[in-house]
Amino acid sequence: MGKGIAGLEQAYTVFFTGVLIVLAILIVLCLVRAIIGPKTADRIVSVNMMGTMVTVTIAVLAIMLQEGYLVDICIIYALISFLAVIVLTKVYMGVYLEKRQEGKEAEGREEAQHGSD
Repeated sequence: MGKGIAGLEQAYTVFFTGVLIVLAILIVLCLVRAIIGPKTADRIVSVNMMGTMVTVTIAVLAIMLQEGYLVDICIIYALISFLAVIVLTKVYMGVYLEKRQEGKEAEGREEAQHGSD
C-alpha cells in the first residue's frame, strides 16, 4: 500500500514538472510576442498573459513544494500584475488620445491655410 502512494507522488511530481516546463515555454513565447508585437495592444495583452502564467507557475510550485506562503505570494503577484496592466493601458490611452488630438489640430491648421489661399 505504501508503494502505491509513493508511485502517486512520483506521478504528481512528473506531472507538475511537465506543467512548469510548458508554462516556462509559453512565458518565453509571450515575451517574444511582447517584444515584436506589431501593435501596442498586442504588447499589453502579452504582458498580461505573462503575469497570469507566472501566477499559475507560483500556484503550481505552492502545491508541488507544499508551501502555504507561496499562495500568499501568488495573490500579491496577481494584484501587482493587474495594476501594472491597468497603468500600462492608461499610459497607452493617454498617448493615443494626445496623438489623436495633435492630428486633429494639424488637420485644422492645414484646412485653414488652404481656405485662405
